Amino acid sequence: MAEEQQAAAQEQNQQPVFTIEKVYIKDVSLEVPNAPHVFLQREAPQVGIELANSARAIGDGVYETEIKVTVTSKVEENIVFLVEVAQAAIFQIRNLPQENLEPILGVTCPNILFPYVRETVSDLVTRAGFPPVFLNPINFEALFMQQKQQQAEQGGSTTH
Repeated sequence: MAEEQQAAAQEQNQQPVFTIEKVYIKDVSLEVPNAPHVFLQREAPQVGIELANSARAIGDGVYETEIKVTVTSKVEENIVFLVEVAQAAIFQIRNLPQENLEPILGVTCPNILFPYVRETVSDLVTRAGFPPVFLNPINFEALFMQQKQQQAEQGGSTTH
């Protein structure tokens, strides 16, 4: 009986684990360098969005995933506003084959974080006095595959 309980406990310890330990804003910046004059302009601004995501181990089976978003709004060369947000989370991921870990960190974790960074950006822009900026959904799987392809091309290329 004790052996069965020990075997069951050992089997349970080998079960895959995926938990969200903490979601947080790691860094945030909002600039409206030409206020108050920018609020008197009638021209529609051009909005540019840059996005990057990364992941790193911070302990045994514990990882931090981060999404950085920069939103720049300009009228001609004048900046209307600039928002930079680094949204991060700590995940506990254990008992997974190594080949499954990278897609989870590169696809699943950013998909979990994206709604948080989207809300933060929209809220900051609105609080700055502008109409909200809604980030379109991101296909993190396509981004991950693109990164893997670029890494393969760089690793396979030879320089003369």
